[in-house]
Amino acid sequence: MVEQPKSLRVLIAGAGIAGLATAISLARISSVAKIDVQLYEQAPELLEIGASIALSPNGMRTLEKLGVHNALSDEVGFRGPGGIPQIFRHWKTDQVVSTDTHADVSDPRHYTTRFHRGHVHSALLEHVPPETIHLNKKIKRAEARPDGVSLFFEDGTDVHGDILIGADGIRSSVRQSFIPDYKLRFSGKVFMRATFDASLVEGKIPNLPADSIHWWGPKDNFFASRLGKNQYTTVGAYDDPRSSEELERTIAWDQLGNVEFLRNRYKDWNPTVRALTELTPSTNLYPNFAGDALPTWVFGSRVTLVGDAAHAHGGAFAAGGSLALDDSLALGLAFKHIFQGATFSIENIEKALRLYSQTRQPHTARLLRIVHDQIDRKATTFATSEAEDEALVARLKGRPDTVWLSEHDVEAAFGVVAQGSHDAGAQRVGEELKTSGAIQLEPSKL
Repeated sequence: MVEQPKSLRVLIAGAGIAGLATAISLARISSVAKIDVQLYEQAPELLEIGASIALSPNGMRTLEKLGVHNALSDEVGFRGPGGIPQIFRHWKTDQVVSTDTHADVSDPRHYTTRFHRGHVHSALLEHVPPETIHLNKKIKRAEARPDGVSLFFEDGTDVHGDILIGADGIRSSVRQSFIPDYKLRFSGKVFMRATFDASLVEGKIPNLPADSIHWWGPKDNFFASRLGKNQYTTVGAYDDPRSSEELERTIAWDQLGNVEFLRNRYKDWNPTVRALTELTPSTNLYPNFAGDALPTWVFGSRVTLVGDAAHAHGGAFAAGGSLALDDSLALGLAFKHIFQGATFSIENIEKALRLYSQTRQPHTARLLRIVHDQIDRKATTFATSEAEDEALVARLKGRPDTVWLSEHDVEAAFGVVAQGSHDAGAQRVGEELKTSGAIQLEPSKL
């Protein structure tokens, strides 16, 4: 066996869900003994902040594979009593129009689960050594060189390592350092999100559904659900006609909103939605942005991205958390596949990062195509309200099947890519022999 250098130093930009999960995966899944993982977070302290988050079966399975069993309990997350991941109701009549179901989920702990984002973050944080997390480190720029990587911070300090992983969110400074012209695009929706104690609504609204519910209107949507740890969430998504530039000037992420605006926006909806808005104590604003699929996830042979930094999909289908977790697992598997018994050479580092990106990029690019198709779709004008309602019901019933997304098996996908990489190497050798006239084989046999 080739002797390894002292250690492989990995810098992770961001200590959110994606960053923490990646640190756990590199420590537990990769099985690389000599690895030094350090995380750099811009926040001055790690708090239980944010709104609700849903994890689909793929995300829940990945949490288990990462060993984050404390996030699988019924106390931390909420699974609807009906075992139904998505229920869609009509905005006015409150009638159930369509539902999603799990296709292949045998363990109830893997059912779609809804959390306060801070509780998922805290569950992950228990598995990361606190001394490896460095706070108050806002990134100014990132660099990659043949001999290593560097992060430069706004406080004038800098750090250096062998690999850099950008886990710094949808407005990633790492991504921007290598793709300076990358721009986000406003989806046309602003989300008014609230999380609060469930006692504020439960027992106070007649026939309040026990399961999580989406209500769809012709333009706006509304969502309500219990969360883990006795929390509840309401989310109103409304159309905003302003441009990306206008939104960025006027609404900041997580900005306090006007709860009266929420109530007025849904005043003509069914009684359950109206009552939920009246009992929602406050709301914060989250303008929804998405970005194009990246041409590559590997920069300078030593840098890659995970989570929203890699696939800025704007939270479509509530898939962001699960995608980030699957990214982390795939990266850990790639490290394990490449570095077992091999040197930490720049060639092997690039092999590991490319194996990871080849596993994840096609999957996330498929989602981004759907997201941008929806953004590009022109609003339809209807002659009558009846025609508009018929179109809404048809849209609800004709929603795309997203089992490929919610139940994606990232470990199996990695296995296919890893085997394909091996087969590709064998095929190249075969092609060379075939060209030289040494053998004659059909392409399918190579």
